[in-house]
Amino acid sequence: MPSSCSTGRERWPDHDRDGPVSAEPAGPQPVGPGDRLIVQAPVRIGRRTKDLVKQLQPGEIAVIDHADLDRVAAEGLVEAAAVAVLDAAPSMTGRYPNYGPLLVVASGTVLVDDLGAALLDVLNDGDVVTVVDNQVWRGGELLATGALRELNELEARVEQARHTMGAELERFATNTLQYLRGEHHLATDDPDLPPVKVSFRDRHALVVVRGVDYREDLAALKRSGYLREVKPVMIGVDGGADALLEQGLKPHIIIGDFDSVSDAAIRCGAELIVHAYLDGKAPGADRLQAAGLPYEQFETAGTSEDIAMLLAHELGAQLIVAVGTHNSMEEFLDKGRAGMASTFLVRLRVGASLVDAKGVNRLYRPVVKTRDISVLVIGALAALLAVTLVNEPLRLWLRSLWTYLRSGLG
Repeated sequence: MPSSCSTGRERWPDHDRDGPVSAEPAGPQPVGPGDRLIVQAPVRIGRRTKDLVKQLQPGEIAVIDHADLDRVAAEGLVEAAAVAVLDAAPSMTGRYPNYGPLLVVASGTVLVDDLGAALLDVLNDGDVVTVVDNQVWRGGELLATGALRELNELEARVEQARHTMGAELERFATNTLQYLRGEHHLATDDPDLPPVKVSFRDRHALVVVRGVDYREDLAALKRSGYLREVKPVMIGVDGGADALLEQGLKPHIIIGDFDSVSDAAIRCGAELIVHAYLDGKAPGADRLQAAGLPYEQFETAGTSEDIAMLLAHELGAQLIVAVGTHNSMEEFLDKGRAGMASTFLVRLRVGASLVDAKGVNRLYRPVVKTRDISVLVIGALAALLAVTLVNEPLRLWLRSLWTYLRSGLG
Protein backbone atom coordinates (compact mmCIF):
# COMPACT_ATOMS: atom_id res chain seq x y z
CA MET A 1 0.00 0.00 0.00
CA PRO A 2 1.76 3.16 -1.13
CA SER A 3 1.63 6.26 0.98
CA SER A 4 2.84 9.85 0.63
CA CYS A 5 2.42 10.90 4.26
CA SER A 6 5.34 12.52 6.00
CA THR A 7 5.29 10.04 8.86
CA GLY A 8 6.00 7.43 6.24
CA ARG A 9 5.91 3.75 5.63
CA GLU A 10 9.57 2.90 5.89
CA ARG A 11 11.64 -0.14 5.09
CA TRP A 12 12.23 -2.14 8.24
CA PRO A 13 16.05 -2.50 8.56
CA ASP A 14 17.19 -5.94 7.48
CA HIS A 15 19.49 -6.29 10.49
CA ASP A 16 16.65 -5.95 13.02
CA ARG A 17 13.32 -7.30 11.82
CA ASP A 18 11.94 -8.49 15.17
CA GLY A 19 11.09 -5.14 16.76
CA PRO A 20 11.40 -1.36 16.53
CA VAL A 21 14.84 0.21 16.39
CA SER A 22 15.97 3.48 17.90
CA ALA A 23 17.60 4.80 14.71
CA GLU A 24 15.75 7.58 12.87
CA PRO A 25 14.02 6.31 9.71
CA ALA A 26 15.84 7.23 6.51
CA GLY A 27 12.67 8.65 4.92
CA PRO A 28 9.58 7.36 3.13
CA GLN A 29 10.35 4.42 0.87
CA PRO A 30 8.06 2.05 -1.02
CA VAL A 31 7.16 -1.20 0.65
CA GLY A 32 8.50 -4.15 -1.30
CA PRO A 33 8.49 -7.94 -0.97
CA GLY A 34 9.73 -8.98 2.44
CA ASP A 35 9.47 -5.47 3.88
CA ARG A 36 7.37 -4.66 6.91
CA LEU A 37 4.90 -1.79 6.98
CA ILE A 38 5.84 1.03 9.35
CA VAL A 39 3.87 4.12 10.28
CA GLN A 40 5.21 6.38 13.01
CA ALA A 41 3.22 9.38 14.33
CA PRO A 42 1.63 10.87 17.45
CA VAL A 43 -1.71 9.46 18.49
CA ARG A 44 -5.07 11.08 19.18
CA ILE A 45 -7.41 8.99 21.35
CA GLY A 46 -11.20 8.97 21.38
CA ARG A 47 -13.73 6.46 22.63
CA ARG A 48 -16.38 8.15 20.48
CA THR A 49 -15.19 8.41 16.91
CA LYS A 50 -17.50 11.29 15.96
CA ASP A 51 -15.98 13.37 18.78
CA LEU A 52 -12.43 12.35 17.93
CA VAL A 53 -12.58 13.49 14.29
CA LYS A 54 -13.19 17.08 15.45
CA GLN A 55 -9.85 17.10 17.29
CA LEU A 56 -7.80 14.90 14.98
CA GLN A 57 -4.95 16.68 13.18
CA PRO A 58 -3.59 15.69 9.74
CA GLY A 59 -0.80 13.15 10.04
CA GLU A 60 -1.87 11.83 13.44
CA ILE A 61 -2.85 8.25 14.26
CA ALA A 62 -6.47 7.87 15.40
CA VAL A 63 -6.97 5.43 18.28
CA ILE A 64 -10.61 4.37 18.61
CA ASP A 65 -12.82 1.67 20.11
CA HIS A 66 -15.45 1.23 17.42
CA ALA A 67 -16.89 -2.18 16.57
CA ASP A 68 -18.38 -2.28 13.05
CA LEU A 69 -16.92 1.06 11.99
CA ASP A 70 -19.72 2.90 10.19
CA ARG A 71 -19.45 4.79 6.93
CA VAL A 72 -19.98 8.30 8.32
CA ALA A 73 -17.32 7.82 11.03
CA ALA A 74 -14.93 6.39 8.43
CA GLU A 75 -15.46 9.39 6.15
CA GLY A 76 -14.68 11.68 9.08
CA LEU A 77 -11.40 9.86 9.76
CA VAL A 78 -10.39 10.07 6.11
CA GLU A 79 -11.31 13.75 5.84
CA ALA A 80 -9.27 14.48 8.96
CA ALA A 81 -6.26 12.97 7.14
CA ALA A 82 -5.40 10.38 9.78
CA VAL A 83 -2.25 8.53 8.72
CA ALA A 84 -3.46 5.37 10.45
CA VAL A 85 -6.45 4.10 12.42
CA LEU A 86 -5.94 1.79 15.39
CA ASP A 87 -9.22 0.22 16.47
CA ALA A 88 -9.39 -1.56 19.81
CA ALA A 89 -12.50 -3.42 18.58
CA PRO A 90 -13.09 -5.43 15.39
CA SER A 91 -13.88 -2.82 12.74
CA MET A 92 -15.96 -5.42 10.85
CA THR A 93 -17.59 -8.18 12.89
CA GLY A 94 -19.44 -9.74 9.95
CA ARG A 95 -22.92 -9.23 11.45
CA TYR A 96 -23.85 -7.15 8.42
CA PRO A 97 -22.00 -5.57 5.47
CA ASN A 98 -20.52 -2.36 6.91
CA TYR A 99 -18.41 -0.29 4.56
CA GLY A 100 -16.49 1.92 6.99
CA PRO A 101 -13.28 -0.17 7.05
CA LEU A 102 -13.33 -0.40 3.24
CA LEU A 103 -13.45 3.38 2.94
CA VAL A 104 -10.53 3.82 5.34
CA VAL A 105 -8.26 1.30 3.62
CA ALA A 106 -9.27 2.38 0.09
CA SER A 107 -8.14 5.93 0.96
CA GLY A 108 -4.62 4.64 1.65
CA THR A 109 -4.93 4.91 5.43
CA VAL A 110 -3.47 2.07 7.48
CA LEU A 111 -6.10 0.19 9.51
CA VAL A 112 -5.16 -2.18 12.33
CA ASP A 113 -8.07 -3.42 14.44
CA ASP A 114 -9.01 -5.90 17.18
CA LEU A 115 -6.16 -4.54 19.31
CA GLY A 116 -7.96 -4.82 22.65
CA ALA A 117 -9.54 -2.16 24.85
CA ALA A 118 -6.44 -1.90 27.05
CA LEU A 119 -4.68 0.03 24.28
CA LEU A 120 -6.70 3.14 25.06
CA ASP A 121 -5.74 2.93 28.73
CA VAL A 122 -1.97 2.75 28.21
CA LEU A 123 -1.78 5.58 25.64
CA ASN A 124 -2.02 9.35 26.04
CA ASP A 125 -2.72 11.99 23.43
CA GLY A 126 0.54 12.96 21.74
CA ASP A 127 2.39 9.70 22.43
CA VAL A 128 4.44 8.72 19.38
CA VAL A 129 3.85 5.11 18.38
CA THR A 130 5.19 2.94 15.60
CA VAL A 131 2.88 0.57 13.72
CA VAL A 132 4.77 -2.43 12.37
CA ASP A 133 2.53 -4.80 10.44
CA ASN A 134 -0.17 -5.68 12.99
CA GLN A 135 1.82 -4.52 16.04
CA VAL A 136 1.77 -1.23 17.93
CA TRP A 137 5.02 -0.16 19.64
CA ARG A 138 5.94 2.77 21.85
CA GLY A 139 9.70 3.01 21.90
CA GLY A 140 10.86 -0.52 22.61
CA GLU A 141 7.58 -1.56 24.27
CA LEU A 142 5.07 -3.71 22.39
CA LEU A 143 1.64 -2.35 23.37
CA ALA A 144 -0.76 -4.46 21.34
CA THR A 145 -1.12 -6.89 18.48
CA GLY A 146 -4.14 -6.89 16.18
CA ALA A 147 -5.04 -7.47 12.54
CA LEU A 148 -3.71 -5.37 9.65
CA ARG A 149 -6.61 -5.01 7.23
CA GLU A 150 -6.17 -5.24 3.47
CA LEU A 151 -8.64 -4.09 0.82
CA ASN A 152 -9.19 -7.45 -0.88
CA GLU A 153 -9.75 -9.16 2.47
CA LEU A 154 -12.35 -6.56 3.52
CA GLU A 155 -14.15 -6.81 0.18
CA ALA A 156 -14.41 -10.58 0.63
CA ARG A 157 -15.75 -10.17 4.17
CA VAL A 158 -18.41 -7.68 3.02
CA GLU A 159 -19.55 -10.11 0.34
CA GLN A 160 -19.66 -12.93 2.88
CA ALA A 161 -21.71 -10.78 5.27
CA ARG A 162 -24.24 -10.17 2.50
CA HIS A 163 -24.90 -13.89 2.26
CA THR A 164 -24.98 -14.63 5.99
CA MET A 165 -26.96 -11.71 7.39
CA GLY A 166 -30.24 -13.65 7.59
CA ALA A 167 -29.99 -14.06 11.36
CA GLU A 168 -29.22 -10.35 11.82
CA LEU A 169 -32.19 -9.44 9.62
CA GLU A 170 -34.46 -11.67 11.70
CA ARG A 171 -33.27 -10.05 14.95
CA PHE A 172 -33.71 -6.60 13.48
CA ALA A 173 -37.27 -7.35 12.33
CA THR A 174 -38.16 -8.88 15.71
CA ASN A 175 -36.84 -5.85 17.59
CA THR A 176 -38.71 -3.51 15.26
CA LEU A 177 -41.99 -5.31 16.00
CA GLN A 178 -41.32 -5.14 19.74
CA TYR A 179 -40.63 -1.41 19.57
CA LEU A 180 -43.80 -0.89 17.51
CA ARG A 181 -45.88 -1.94 20.51
CA GLY A 182 -44.36 0.78 22.65
CA GLU A 183 -44.08 3.53 20.04
CA HIS A 184 -47.29 3.11 18.04
CA HIS A 185 -48.59 6.44 19.35
CA LEU A 186 -46.17 8.19 16.98
CA ALA A 187 -48.54 7.33 14.14
CA THR A 188 -51.82 8.09 15.90
CA ASP A 189 -51.55 10.53 18.83
CA ASP A 190 -51.24 14.30 18.62
CA PRO A 191 -47.77 15.18 19.93
CA ASP A 192 -47.19 17.94 22.46
CA LEU A 193 -45.30 20.30 20.16
CA PRO A 194 -42.83 22.88 21.46
CA PRO A 195 -43.45 26.52 20.52
CA VAL A 196 -41.45 27.72 17.52
CA LYS A 197 -41.14 31.18 16.00
CA VAL A 198 -40.56 30.27 12.36
CA SER A 199 -43.68 29.49 10.29
CA PHE A 200 -43.96 26.15 8.47
CA ARG A 201 -47.45 26.68 7.07
CA ASP A 202 -47.55 25.86 3.32
CA ARG A 203 -43.75 25.94 3.10
CA HIS A 204 -41.14 23.30 2.36
CA ALA A 205 -39.01 22.01 5.25
CA LEU A 206 -35.44 20.78 4.75
CA VAL A 207 -34.35 18.23 7.39
CA VAL A 208 -30.56 17.75 7.34
CA VAL A 209 -28.87 14.82 9.09
CA ARG A 210 -25.13 14.23 8.83
CA GLY A 211 -25.61 10.80 7.29
CA VAL A 212 -24.66 9.06 4.06
CA ASP A 213 -24.03 11.44 1.11
CA TYR A 214 -25.30 14.44 3.10
CA ARG A 215 -22.62 16.79 1.78
CA GLU A 216 -23.15 15.89 -1.89
CA ASP A 217 -26.95 16.06 -1.65
CA LEU A 218 -26.92 19.41 0.12
CA ALA A 219 -24.47 20.90 -2.39
CA ALA A 220 -26.64 19.63 -5.26
CA LEU A 221 -29.73 21.28 -3.77
CA LYS A 222 -27.81 24.53 -3.55
CA ARG A 223 -26.53 24.32 -7.14
CA SER A 224 -29.97 23.57 -8.54
CA GLY A 225 -31.38 26.82 -7.20
CA TYR A 226 -33.96 24.99 -5.08
CA LEU A 227 -32.82 26.54 -1.81
CA ARG A 228 -32.62 30.02 -3.27
CA GLU A 229 -36.02 29.97 -4.97
CA VAL A 230 -38.12 27.83 -2.62
CA LYS A 231 -36.55 29.12 0.63
CA PRO A 232 -37.47 26.11 2.82
CA VAL A 233 -37.43 26.10 6.60
CA MET A 234 -34.04 24.52 7.37
CA ILE A 235 -33.78 22.09 10.29
CA GLY A 236 -30.38 20.79 11.36
CA VAL A 237 -30.50 17.54 13.31
CA ASP A 238 -27.48 17.76 15.65
CA GLY A 239 -24.43 17.79 13.32
CA GLY A 240 -26.73 18.52 10.40
CA ALA A 241 -26.63 22.15 11.57
CA ASP A 242 -22.88 22.23 10.89
CA ALA A 243 -23.51 20.67 7.47
CA LEU A 244 -25.77 23.62 6.64
CA LEU A 245 -23.23 26.15 7.90
CA GLU A 246 -20.51 24.52 5.77
CA GLN A 247 -22.63 25.37 2.71
CA GLY A 248 -23.09 28.96 3.83
CA LEU A 249 -26.66 28.29 4.99
CA LYS A 250 -28.09 29.21 8.38
CA PRO A 251 -30.45 26.70 10.03
CA HIS A 252 -33.74 28.05 11.33
CA ILE A 253 -34.02 25.23 13.90
CA ILE A 254 -31.51 22.85 15.50
CA ILE A 255 -33.01 19.77 17.14
CA GLY A 256 -31.49 16.72 18.82
CA ASP A 257 -29.30 15.62 21.72
CA PHE A 258 -26.70 18.33 21.00
CA ASP A 259 -23.87 15.85 21.38
CA SER A 260 -22.38 16.22 17.89
CA VAL A 261 -23.09 19.85 17.01
CA SER A 262 -20.46 22.57 17.29
CA ASP A 263 -20.53 25.58 19.60
CA ALA A 264 -20.56 27.82 16.54
CA ALA A 265 -23.74 26.16 15.30
CA ILE A 266 -25.68 26.42 18.56
CA ARG A 267 -24.76 30.12 18.73
CA CYS A 268 -25.70 30.91 15.11
CA GLY A 269 -29.13 32.28 16.08
CA ALA A 270 -31.24 29.22 15.29
CA GLU A 271 -34.09 28.11 17.53
CA LEU A 272 -32.85 25.25 19.75
CA ILE A 273 -35.06 22.24 20.54
CA VAL A 274 -33.77 19.50 22.83
CA HIS A 275 -34.97 15.96 22.19
CA ALA A 276 -36.40 14.76 25.51
CA TYR A 277 -37.16 11.07 25.92
CA LEU A 278 -40.20 9.49 27.55
CA ASP A 279 -38.14 8.52 30.60
CA GLY A 280 -37.54 12.20 31.29
CA LYS A 281 -33.95 12.33 30.08
CA ALA A 282 -32.96 15.29 27.90
CA PRO A 283 -29.23 14.86 27.19
CA GLY A 284 -28.76 18.16 25.41
CA ALA A 285 -30.32 20.35 28.09
CA ASP A 286 -27.25 20.45 30.34
CA ARG A 287 -25.02 21.71 27.56
CA LEU A 288 -27.40 24.51 26.54
CA GLN A 289 -27.99 25.53 30.15
CA ALA A 290 -24.24 25.72 30.75
CA ALA A 291 -23.91 27.86 27.62
CA GLY A 292 -26.72 30.15 28.79
CA LEU A 293 -28.75 29.58 25.62
CA PRO A 294 -32.57 29.48 25.54
CA TYR A 295 -34.19 26.29 24.28
CA GLU A 296 -37.41 24.30 24.11
CA GLN A 297 -37.96 20.58 24.71
CA PHE A 298 -39.80 18.10 22.52
CA GLU A 299 -40.63 14.99 24.56
CA THR A 300 -41.38 11.93 22.46
CA ALA A 301 -40.01 8.54 21.45
CA GLY A 302 -37.98 7.92 18.34
CA THR A 303 -34.76 9.29 16.92
CA SER A 304 -33.97 12.97 16.61
CA GLU A 305 -34.37 12.87 12.83
CA ASP A 306 -37.80 11.25 13.29
CA ILE A 307 -39.07 13.99 15.56
CA ALA A 308 -37.65 16.70 13.26
CA MET A 309 -39.86 15.34 10.48
CA LEU A 310 -42.79 14.99 12.88
CA LEU A 311 -42.37 18.61 14.00
CA ALA A 312 -42.35 19.91 10.42
CA HIS A 313 -45.37 17.82 9.44
CA GLU A 314 -47.48 18.79 12.45
CA LEU A 315 -46.68 22.49 11.97
CA GLY A 316 -48.07 22.42 8.43
CA ALA A 317 -45.08 21.92 6.14
CA GLN A 318 -46.23 21.33 2.56
CA LEU A 319 -43.23 19.16 1.70
CA ILE A 320 -40.40 17.67 3.80
CA VAL A 321 -37.08 17.18 2.00
CA ALA A 322 -34.70 14.81 3.79
CA VAL A 323 -30.91 15.03 3.49
CA GLY A 324 -28.67 12.29 4.93
CA THR A 325 -31.46 10.51 6.82
CA HIS A 326 -31.35 6.79 7.59
CA ASN A 327 -33.65 4.43 5.71
CA SER A 328 -32.01 1.03 5.31
CA MET A 329 -31.31 -1.71 7.84
CA GLU A 330 -27.56 -1.35 7.24
CA GLU A 331 -27.71 2.36 8.06
CA PHE A 332 -29.60 1.68 11.28
CA LEU A 333 -27.13 -1.01 12.30
CA ASP A 334 -24.33 1.45 11.53
CA LYS A 335 -25.99 3.81 14.02
CA GLY A 336 -26.14 1.03 16.59
CA ARG A 337 -29.94 0.78 16.63
CA ALA A 338 -31.55 -2.62 16.99
CA GLY A 339 -34.78 -1.68 15.19
CA MET A 340 -36.48 1.05 13.18
CA ALA A 341 -39.99 1.22 14.63
CA SER A 342 -40.08 4.97 15.18
CA THR A 343 -38.75 5.67 11.71
CA PHE A 344 -41.38 3.40 10.16
CA LEU A 345 -44.19 5.00 12.16
CA VAL A 346 -43.14 8.61 11.52
CA ARG A 347 -42.78 7.99 7.79
CA LEU A 348 -46.18 6.32 7.84
CA ARG A 349 -47.60 9.45 9.45
CA VAL A 350 -45.99 12.08 7.22
CA GLY A 351 -46.84 10.01 4.14
CA ALA A 352 -46.41 11.53 0.70
CA SER A 353 -45.14 14.86 2.07
CA LEU A 354 -41.68 13.30 2.64
CA VAL A 355 -39.20 13.09 -0.24
CA ASP A 356 -35.49 12.36 -0.38
CA ALA A 357 -33.12 15.12 -1.48
CA LYS A 358 -31.88 12.95 -4.35
CA GLY A 359 -35.39 12.89 -5.80
CA VAL A 360 -35.69 16.67 -5.50
CA ASN A 361 -32.35 17.13 -7.27
CA ARG A 362 -33.52 14.97 -10.16
CA LEU A 363 -36.94 16.59 -10.50
CA TYR A 364 -36.34 20.22 -9.65
CA ARG A 365 -35.32 22.46 -12.52
CA PRO A 366 -35.37 26.23 -12.23
CA VAL A 367 -37.91 27.73 -14.65
CA VAL A 368 -37.59 31.19 -16.20
CA LYS A 369 -41.09 32.68 -16.13
CA THR A 370 -42.53 34.87 -18.91
CA ARG A 371 -43.32 37.49 -16.29
CA ASP A 372 -39.66 37.63 -15.26
CA ILE A 373 -38.54 38.06 -18.89
CA SER A 374 -41.08 40.85 -19.38
CA VAL A 375 -39.85 42.66 -16.28
CA LEU A 376 -36.26 42.33 -17.52
CA VAL A 377 -37.09 43.76 -20.98
CA ILE A 378 -39.14 46.63 -19.53
CA GLY A 379 -36.32 47.43 -17.12
CA ALA A 380 -33.79 47.52 -19.96
CA LEU A 381 -36.00 49.84 -22.04
CA ALA A 382 -36.56 52.12 -19.06
CA ALA A 383 -32.81 52.33 -18.46
CA LEU A 384 -32.23 53.17 -22.14
CA LEU A 385 -34.89 55.88 -22.03
CA ALA A 386 -33.39 57.41 -18.90
CA VAL A 387 -29.93 57.54 -20.46
CA THR A 388 -31.34 59.16 -23.61
CA LEU A 389 -33.11 61.89 -21.65
CA VAL A 390 -29.97 63.00 -19.85
CA ASN A 391 -27.40 62.50 -22.62
CA GLU A 392 -27.42 65.33 -25.24
CA PRO A 393 -24.94 63.70 -27.71
CA LEU A 394 -27.02 60.53 -27.70
CA ARG A 395 -30.20 62.52 -28.38
CA LEU A 396 -28.52 64.27 -31.33
CA TRP A 397 -27.32 60.93 -32.71
CA LEU A 398 -30.80 59.40 -32.43
CA ARG A 399 -32.30 62.51 -34.09
CA SER A 400 -29.82 62.21 -36.97
CA LEU A 401 -30.56 58.48 -37.28
CA TRP A 402 -34.28 59.17 -37.46
CA THR A 403 -33.79 61.87 -40.14
CA TYR A 404 -31.60 59.50 -42.19
CA LEU A 405 -34.19 56.69 -41.97
CA ARG A 406 -37.00 59.04 -43.05
CA SER A 407 -35.05 60.33 -46.04
CA GLY A 408 -34.05 56.80 -47.01
CA LEU A 409 -37.67 55.71 -46.99
CA GLY A 410 -38.68 58.72 -49.14
